[in-house]
Amino acid sequence: MARLIIKEIAEEKGMSQSLLQRKSGVTLPMLRRYWRNETESVHLASMDAIARALGVRIRDLFADEDPEPAREDRKE
Repeated sequence: MARLIIKEIAEEKGMSQSLLQRKSGVTLPMLRRYWRNETESVHLASMDAIARALGVRIRDLFADEDPEPAREDRKE
């Protein structure tokens, strides 16, 4: 399952939640949910606006929580 890492990226760039909200134009309640990773779905237009405000790609706003399964069918 993927999780949002908007907060981590914003903090790395020295951007507060308030500043990101103003730069992206996303509503504050929506940004708060995304910031805290308290959502099961996202709006693509909002993610695009947030990514642009942070100077990253949309896919950079997500992290995979599940590590890739080990492949046991490899022959050595």
